[in-house]
Amino acid sequence: MNVIEQNKVTIWQMFKAVEQKGFTAQSEFFADQVINHGIPVNRDMVRAILQDILITFPDVKMAPLHIMAEGDWVVARCMISGTHKGIGQNPFVHEGLLAGVPPTGKSFKTEHIHIFRMEGGLIVEHWAARNDVGMARQLGLLPEEAISAAK
Repeated sequence: MNVIEQNKVTIWQMFKAVEQKGFTAQSEFFADQVINHGIPVNRDMVRAILQDILITFPDVKMAPLHIMAEGDWVVARCMISGTHKGIGQNPFVHEGLLAGVPPTGKSFKTEHIHIFRMEGGLIVEHWAARNDVGMARQLGLLPEEAISAAK
């Protein structure tokens, strides 16, 4: 198996680990030092971000829809869902959108695109394009009318 195919398999395994062991299990697939959205962090910081998401959405699910790879890069389009039952604290999660926000009790389901750069079988760089506006609307934090007003 070539490196490109192995990188794709590693990301599939990460999604499987999330399904079997829980949301924070994906931190095991990150290198000790990683670039996350352009910011140098370590694996413990990645785990803390994931833990904050898990506190905010205790039933969070993340399922892969497509995984593609080229060179050292792997792109995963996935579906993420959860119920807003906790209070997020980390201002870097969801651009601070949910930090300190009381739980709405509402659920959301949106698509994400995650981009990973791999080295030695581990993630060394991560970027994501998330639908945080759609999530906030589904949670009742932004008005639904904004959708029809924008048309």
